[in-house]
Amino acid sequence: MAFARWDPIRDLLAIQQRLERFAPGPAGWVPPVDLLETADEYVLTAEVPGVRREDVQIQLRDGRLTVSGVRRERDVACEQYHRVERGHGSFTRTFQLPVPVDPDRIVADLRDGVLTITCPKSGPEVRRIEIS
Repeated sequence: MAFARWDPIRDLLAIQQRLERFAPGPAGWVPPVDLLETADEYVLTAEVPGVRREDVQIQLRDGRLTVSGVRRERDVACEQYHRVERGHGSFTRTFQLPVPVDPDRIVADLRDGVLTITCPKSGPEVRRIEIS
């Protein structure tokens, strides 16, 4: 009796190939993000090439920063694509910020396909107490 060596990677690749027959090409896209914390703020940087400023929404709720938007498909009526690799469609990314931020001082900038959101941390509330 001969034993066949089981190769799980080969099996997974076969499953992937079968699934790709139903939906060839990229299934969508998710912009890559860096989230940097400094002593005073969080800085989120997202690569969103081809996304227009008016197609991006940023929301802060309960300490969660959500970035959503859409990269639209090119409208080309008279050309024939030979390959489509750049994803398009809608995306949503949500990040829990560990420290409260000041929502009135958050700024966002979209330049050269890079979205930068700066969220200043809320300082500890200092309340002066009068002595009577």
